Amino acid sequence: MAAVSGHNEPRWTSIRRGRIPLWIKIIYGLFLCILVPVYWHEYGPSNFLWASDIALFVVFAAVCLENRLLNSMMAIGVLPLELAWNLDFLAGFAGFRLLGMASYMFDAGLPLYLRGLSLYHIMLPIVVIFMLRRFGYDLRALLAQTLLVWVVLPITYLVTEPADNINLVFGLGEEPQTTMHPLLYLTLEMILVPIVICLPAHLILRWVVRGR
Repeated sequence: MAAVSGHNEPRWTSIRRGRIPLWIKIIYGLFLCILVPVYWHEYGPSNFLWASDIALFVVFAAVCLENRLLNSMMAIGVLPLELAWNLDFLAGFAGFRLLGMASYMFDAGLPLYLRGLSLYHIMLPIVVIFMLRRFGYDLRALLAQTLLVWVVLPITYLVTEPADNINLVFGLGEEPQTTMHPLLYLTLEMILVPIVICLPAHLILRWVVRGR
């Protein structure tokens, strides 16, 4: 679709195709070349089903392909969670545990290099926002991200262990929930994630970025 000019131009974006610097793509790719084998060895392949890990790969594809839809999907599906992680991480330096999302970063029992690799949680939101500014927001993201959620969550439930509780498919806490049937809980999560996380982010970005 051709760029729209005049009053339809996004408020704070500059829609310029082919303008992602090559050095960003190279550095991003090199980082993945380090992170993937380390995480695979330390955590196993199932770890890559975490929403943040999926976002790391999808955003890399968005950067390389300069694809607005892929980045927009992560902007509504994962960016809110990444911003919450960063807030929790900053609070940890002051001795507060707000959400517990980043508490492992202060666990001296974990090797420093593993915690260092997790600093991608800081850079990922920056890249997503940079891409939004450069290419805008794609309104198709809400449907696409919802479908992705409906694929990832059942797969996570089927192939991972309850003790790992990846993507919280077994409960909201560290232990699997026992209040309701596990499949009912999974179904509720599949319904609520698009409504509680994706939809509000979609509405905000549609207003701020004026997706087309």
